Amino acid sequence: MSAPDLTPRELLTTTRTVRRRLDLTRPVERFVVEDCLRVAFQAPNGSNLQLADWVLVDDPAVRAKMGDIYRRGLQDEVSRPKEKAGERLRYPATAAQGRISSSVMHLVEHIHEAPVLVVPTVQGRVEGMSVFEQASRWASVLPTVWSFMLALRMRGLGSAWTTLHLHREREMADLLGIPYDAATQAGLFPVAYTLGTDFRPADRSASESTIHWDHW
Repeated sequence: MSAPDLTPRELLTTTRTVRRRLDLTRPVERFVVEDCLRVAFQAPNGSNLQLADWVLVDDPAVRAKMGDIYRRGLQDEVSRPKEKAGERLRYPATAAQGRISSSVMHLVEHIHEAPVLVVPTVQGRVEGMSVFEQASRWASVLPTVWSFMLALRMRGLGSAWTTLHLHREREMADLLGIPYDAATQAGLFPVAYTLGTDFRPADRSASESTIHWDHW
């Protein structure tokens, strides 16, 4: 399947979180992922310090272990103490949320089957940093991550920004040789070609009310 021919606006409005439509049977060439990363490296980053590192995993045995950590992270999230429930976002019980939950569980079951798993990190630990320091540090990796997802879309691939394994961040660090005390993981990204490339813009009408001019 050829890569989609997208206008800049189409690229920005149809790069979706992809879970069910990841092609888990088609290999992904290393040079394709690396090329997408080289595109993403051009994204703005804090003071141009380029503090991000990227661990790319295509070894099936390692991916299987990563999937186990990811699923244990889900159990950690589900079993969080009830008194902390107020910290969580309350999602409306809509059909759309039901579909998202179903796709999340599909990915939980199959994430290790994605041809490539990517873990981006940023130098240092953010715990204990001021809000200014945290924002500055995340600015060194998050724009690059989004550009990576856009670059994947241009090549007919997709991904999903997942964070469940961060409940077990140290376990993932130990598995992948990431120096835990010197690097903070920003997520886990399954990378695969997509089943079709006909993604559409999502309904973001609720976001219209979040636009504030001059004051909240």
